[in-house]
Parts: sequence; C-alpha cells; structure tokens
Amino acid sequence: MAAIRLQAIEKWFDDVQVIKGLDLDIQEGEFIVLVGPSGCGKSTLLRILAGLEDASLGSILIDDEDVTDRLPSERGLSMVFQSYALYPHMNVAANIGFALKTAGVDRSEIDSRVAQVAKILRLEPLLDRLPKQLSGGQRQRVAIGRAIIREPKGFLFDEPLSNLDAALRVNMRLEISRLHDQLGITTVYVTHDQTEAMTLADRIVVLNEGVIMQAGSPRELYSNPQNKFVAEFIGSPKMNLMPCREEGGQLSLLSASIQKSGISTTGKGVAWLGVRPEHITLCDAKQGMIAGKIMVTEYLGSEQYVYVDCGFEDVITVRVDPAEECTVGSHVGLMPAQDCLHLFDEGESRL
Repeated sequence: MAAIRLQAIEKWFDDVQVIKGLDLDIQEGEFIVLVGPSGCGKSTLLRILAGLEDASLGSILIDDEDVTDRLPSERGLSMVFQSYALYPHMNVAANIGFALKTAGVDRSEIDSRVAQVAKILRLEPLLDRLPKQLSGGQRQRVAIGRAIIREPKGFLFDEPLSNLDAALRVNMRLEISRLHDQLGITTVYVTHDQTEAMTLADRIVVLNEGVIMQAGSPRELYSNPQNKFVAEFIGSPKMNLMPCREEGGQLSLLSASIQKSGISTTGKGVAWLGVRPEHITLCDAKQGMIAGKIMVTEYLGSEQYVYVDCGFEDVITVRVDPAEECTVGSHVGLMPAQDCLHLFDEGESRL
C-alpha cells in the first residue's frame, strides 16, 4: 500500500491549461474516486500519476519518494484502462501472467501467482479460454487480474466499467469493492458516473475545469455541498436549485408561481436556494410554499419521481411514494423541509 501526494500539479497542452495547481493527499489503503464532467481533467490527472503524461509543473510523491520524473514501470502502480487491452491470441492464464513472464519470473512462480489471482477474482474455470470467449465482465476481471499479479503499491482505474451494460456494471462495482476490502490496496478510480463514485469511494474528489471543487466522503458531499457545482453534480436526480433574493429578512423565490416562501434568513447575498427531491412534499396547490403543474412522472417500481413546472428555468424534481397516484397536468403545491435547505451566494459558494 502507498501514500500518494500530488503537489501543485499543473498541466498545459500548448496554451490550454487543463490542470490548475492541484494538491491532493491520498492515504494508505484509501479508495479515492475522481469524478467530474467530460473535460474536467480527471483522466489527465490519472495519467500524470501513472507516468503516462508529464506534469508541466508540480511533483508526485509515493511513500514520500519523489517519482515525478520516473518511468511508469518504476512507480509501483498498476493501471486498468477503459479498454480491456487483452492479448487476443493468449488465453486468460497467459494474459494475467504476462507481466511476470516479461520480468523473467520463474514459470512455476508464475503459475502459482496466476492461480492465486484467479481464485481471488473467481476466474479459475476460465483460465484456458481466449478473450473472445469471455463476456465483458469476465474480460474486465482478467484486466484487473493482470494488474493485481504485479502486487502493486496502488491501483489506477480509468473508467473501467463504461463499456459494460447496466447489470454488469452493478456486478463489477460489487467485485471491485470486495477486492479493495480484501486486498486493502490504495486505489484511485476515475469515472463520470456518480453512482460508481458514491458506492465505491472512501473519499470523492469532484473536479471541474482542472480545479478541485470539493473532496470528502460521499455522505459529506451529498449532505453538505460546498458550492452550487457540487450540489448539482452529486446526487441522482440532482439537487433542485431555485434563484432567489432576500427581502425584509425573508427569501423571495424568483418565480411567478411563488405564493409565500416563509423562509427566514439573516444571510447576505443569498442567490440560490437548494433542496433535494426527497426533501420536498407534494400538497394541495393552495397550501404549498410553491405552486406548480406536474409535467412528467417517472414510476420506477421502488420509487417515483414527479417533475413540476413552477415557473423556474428548470423543472422541480420531487421524490414521492411509489404508491401515490400523480396525474400529469394536475396543479400541486410543493413544501420543502425547512431543516434540509441549502443556501448559496452569488459566487455559488455555500452560506
């Protein structure tokens, strides 16, 4: 296991800066997930850590040793890519053991370590198969096995599940989580899928335009987003954000459908009111804090979401009991829970 430190990392491609003076400490055995929209710099940062890209400025320390100028093979890290990159002419056993073979490890030692890895990943019945005879999930497990067998200080995952269907992604999330619990190896995982981030991470690092917007546990980021970007990005469906202003010690929501906010405030410069879908209750149109019209309903079996047009730029999402009948076109009132509100200023920072 390795402790990893990124210090003042910058990355420029010609005159475009994609990583902007980033600092990050990763503890031994920690599972870190880098998440953010496309182009935010998360994969570039992972490649810099792996040694596949050079940092324009800054340094990388692994167990307090500066590895900034070292080759990828000298950093003690194993990387699993989005594409499985398996050798098509080699069977599963040969693919897993290839790194040891090129390192000149004895054949008996290779066989022993391949068997050990295959047992961990439940690949024992598949060792004689070629990659073309495997499912997507099985290929991904082989790619992970190839990384494990090197006994690295840390794992680097670059969107490893993006090529799998929904059911396989769930299964592989469980496999990766189980593997981390079993091996305890420091892991840095890149994804654009916040469900993967929330379910796998000890700590999530949210990136945007090469800057860390917030780092913390999944629960911390969901319950206490430090800015409007994190509030919208973390959570599915995302947090509802409504423009507002302060008038006479109360918030006034900027919508023609507002009846009376009833929200007291002593804050300064409040510009956005945020509330999660599960913290809003539907009620009679005349009794709610906000009135609106149901535009769409989504019944998902175990849960149900209702999308209400309240005159804002975006519709308001409400999570309701799946047993409740909600009619498209009907007028309803919305009552947010007063103790579950989030306030953001004009600079989009949390108040």
